[in-house]
Formats: sequence, structure tokens, C-alpha cells
Amino acid sequence: MVDVTRKPALFREAEACGEIRLLPSTLALIESNQVAKGNVLATARIAGIQAAKRTGELIPLCHPLPITHCEVDFSIPDSRDRIAITATTRITAGTGVEMEALTAVTVAALTLYDMCKAVDKSMVIGDVRLVRKSKQELHP
Repeated sequence: MVDVTRKPALFREAEACGEIRLLPSTLALIESNQVAKGNVLATARIAGIQAAKRTGELIPLCHPLPITHCEVDFSIPDSRDRIAITATTRITAGTGVEMEALTAVTVAALTLYDMCKAVDKSMVIGDVRLVRKSKQELHP
């Protein structure tokens, strides 16, 4: 692991996004809560948050971080052929929190895939990326 012992604790935030492409009929099942495994978006949100909290266990050499905030949101574009996923993570620490945001998006997408795979064999997860990261000094 990289030694961050001497780095100052700063307020840090990261945002990542990604998407899962799916059939409009699958999206209709999700919206009407008709997927056999249950509430797809609520489950994927919780899975993404849990994954962000455990990123240090999942990614070798990634620092285990006590994140202070994780939010996972979903949006559906007018094309109705995908679900866009956004995760925002925050921490006060000596290292960044972008891996946690990326992990949250990825695991949320995998959860969507798992919950809908019985009704849609054409789903594709993609375009997972870091949108922004920031840091600022703490004020006493």
C-alpha cells in the first residue's frame, strides 16, 4: 500500500457514474416492481453503498477507509434503454475516496444485472468512470 501516514486529513469527495443498458420492457418491470427478486433499485442502492464501505477488502492495496457518506442514485433517460447510475462518496482522510465511488457504481450495476438477468439476456454494463474528485482543507 502507498504510505499516506503523513498526508493531512482533508475533506474529500468523489463522484462516479456508469450505466446498464436494458430492454424497455425490463425497465417497465423494474418501474412497476414486477421483477421476481423484488425492488430492484432499492436493492441495487443498498448493494452499492455496502460495496463502497468494503472497497478496501475488495481491491488489493486499496486503503480501508471509514467513509462518512455514500449516495447512489439512478436516472432513466428519455430513450428508456438504460439506467444511469451515479455514486457520490465523502470522507475526511489523508487519501481520496474515488475507488469507493467507482465500486459503488459497479456493484449497483451488477446487482441490477443479477436481479433482471432472468428477463433480459441483452443487458450490458458500461461507461463506468470517475466524474470528479475534490479535496479541501478543514477549517477549525
